[in-house]
Amino acid sequence: MAQGVLWILLGLLLWSDPGTASLPLLMDSVIQALAELEQKVPAAKARHTASAWLMSAPNSGPHNRLYHFLLGARSLNATELDPCPLSPELLGLTKEVARHDVREGKEYGVVLAPDGSTVAVEPLLAGLEAGLQGRRVINLPLDSMAAPWETGDTFPDVVAIAPDVRATSSPGLRDGSPDVTTADIGANTPDATKGCPDVQASLPDAKAKSPPTMVDSLLAVTLAGNLGLTFLRGSQTQRHPDLGTEGCWDQLSAPRTFMLLDPKASLLTMAFLNGALDGVILGDYLSRTPEPQPSLSHLLSQYYGAGVARDPGFRSNFRRQNGAALTSASILAQQVWGTLVLLQRLEPVHPQLQCMSQEQLAQVAANATKEFTEAFLGCPAIHPRCRWGAAPYRGRPKLLQLPLGFLYVHHTYVPAPPCTDFTRCAANMRSMQRYHQDTQGWGDIGYSFVVGSDGYVYEGRGWHWVGAHTLGHNSRGFGVAIVGNYTAALPTEAALRTVRDTLPSCAVRAGLLRPDYALLGHRQLVRTDCPGDALFDLLRTWPHFTAVSLRSLHYTARRPSVYTSSTRPLPPACNSCARTASARPTSRRHVYSGNLGPAFAGHSAGNIPDPVTSAYAASAQPQTQPACPFPSS
Repeated sequence: MAQGVLWILLGLLLWSDPGTASLPLLMDSVIQALAELEQKVPAAKARHTASAWLMSAPNSGPHNRLYHFLLGARSLNATELDPCPLSPELLGLTKEVARHDVREGKEYGVVLAPDGSTVAVEPLLAGLEAGLQGRRVINLPLDSMAAPWETGDTFPDVVAIAPDVRATSSPGLRDGSPDVTTADIGANTPDATKGCPDVQASLPDAKAKSPPTMVDSLLAVTLAGNLGLTFLRGSQTQRHPDLGTEGCWDQLSAPRTFMLLDPKASLLTMAFLNGALDGVILGDYLSRTPEPQPSLSHLLSQYYGAGVARDPGFRSNFRRQNGAALTSASILAQQVWGTLVLLQRLEPVHPQLQCMSQEQLAQVAANATKEFTEAFLGCPAIHPRCRWGAAPYRGRPKLLQLPLGFLYVHHTYVPAPPCTDFTRCAANMRSMQRYHQDTQGWGDIGYSFVVGSDGYVYEGRGWHWVGAHTLGHNSRGFGVAIVGNYTAALPTEAALRTVRDTLPSCAVRAGLLRPDYALLGHRQLVRTDCPGDALFDLLRTWPHFTAVSLRSLHYTARRPSVYTSSTRPLPPACNSCARTASARPTSRRHVYSGNLGPAFAGHSAGNIPDPVTSAYAASAQPQTQPACPFPSS
């Protein structure tokens, strides 16, 4: 039943012309459409009808050819299609998310998920279908002499056990090899480089290592094909395409328009990579799940909610960790290479593949895989400012002189409970920003970044702007806070791993943080208990921790203008007792440990201000081009 329903929806997405949806572009709306289909469509009829929609799709690009060939669609006269079983509202939604595309700075075919991430629907559904089919494996030829395969051709189905394309098992993902269907592409296919100039001239020393012998349909229709084709274009311009560009919704309660922060972004946006990775993870899960398989609406509700099978580690919040556990870089590189070889042998041949040697394809695959594994899987997921509803910066921020040499660790203290979902974490961010701006008189939230226990990092001042987090040292390092009070308890392992490993290593790779950076607890530089005894004791065991005595530091700090000469200045981003701080005399010794005084009542996701007008494009931009709404220095 699940497979038939998915064919209907996938066919609608590829066949329909983009239009205007009557429902908000939310993952919940997609789940609603799946649930309605599951109630109305007879399972025996669904796949036949959807295959026709798929074959009738007006877009005949290389991605469609992969769908047709690897997912086994068959041709059918469009006049035989039954009337669409969807309600007018849901039909409008399917038209709106018909195909993933990037045009004139806007991204199409994407929806907002409950965890705050934006997800492309097309690669997600393609991955689900590949998983429901049991991960079809295509055997590639070892020489090239016979006629090419056309996308309408069929191939014999042979039940077999696929080579293990997974690395180690991921939390929440079951072990075991799936049953798959294999098919041979004619062992003798025309040489795609025949009649071309010397295709090896640009790579004189390139040697193809272990040519791929198979293509996994799941990886091909989700990640491998798009990675290979996008980096293939980049190889001709001698620069890697941008990977993982974020964007901003016009509104978060009922999103309709998604604007990219970089109008020249490639198709490999953050939303596309999210959808593709979700398709890989869930497709792998379905391929290993025995009959009866769960309904797709139920599976997606769990995955974009509390977790599949009540496993909080198996949800969209942790897609990067789970995705990295499914396949290794070497296997993915082979799959990218193999998918490009497959596209060379499907008619019509992609024009950019016609004169590519195996050595060149191997190099494209290696570059694409390296960038994906290091810049995407190897980095934490960061919600841009517009995603949590940041207010504009007040005043004129100062640019940092990168790379920096320090990473300062904080805890927020208040709010004391860790935030475990997007709604609460976003509300915490807005409340901290309000306090810092309205009470402290600062231009913005003080921290560079804030780490939640929901699997996400929240952008504060970001990579390029001087923060207000560590008095006297704001221009020398990034201030990173973990939401919660860690005087006696520790943050989640995921939050700790982000601060210890992924965030700094990603910054080092990008040239934002020096490789020999020093990691310090806030208390080492300012008279405070921050980041809490329990967390600080753990920091002292981390590789980049540097022992610094507060007494050895000699610096002067300007008092904030909100204080008078009779009051003691409150160190930036440490204001646990802020509601009475301005009345404290200098004769009394104070220790400040944390962040934020005001209560959190009344701050819900529904009260998020318009992110496009309030904080559009406030995520990190090149240093020579300050991001809006920050004014130029």
